[in-house]
Amino acid sequence: MKTALLAGLALLLSPAAALAQTGPAAATLPNSFDQTITVPAAPVIVQTMADERSEDALRDFIAGAAAGDIDTSNLSDALVTAITAQADQVTPLIQSFGAVQAVTFVGKRDGADLFSVLFANAETEWMIGFNDDGKIGALLFRPASSQ
Repeated sequence: MKTALLAGLALLLSPAAALAQTGPAAATLPNSFDQTITVPAAPVIVQTMADERSEDALRDFIAGAAAGDIDTSNLSDALVTAITAQADQVTPLIQSFGAVQAVTFVGKRDGADLFSVLFANAETEWMIGFNDDGKIGALLFRPASSQ
């Protein structure tokens, strides 16, 4: 699994249902054989203000993972289960990133906040969202895109 993460696949730390998305309709384009193929629309990222809890919660999670001691009190039960199952892969990976250099809010997508997190040894993108109980219900990260 660590190999897959390093290859650039997003690591999902919550059940897929927590991040169920209803994005814009897919576009269709004709191909050279006069057939129609469906191309998914790009995700919509909205430029707005971050949830006031997001950056601190994200920094706390990263610090806990780097220390090998994630505080689960502010996580949903489903997220605790997912993180516990992946801790052996996630903790050493986050530790390998080194110290946090900068956390920058990028925008919102489907109600979750997107952040760019620059570490000493890695550039990453994070998504964090809260459930109705005010706990973190969705959390994922991946290497930063090269775009």
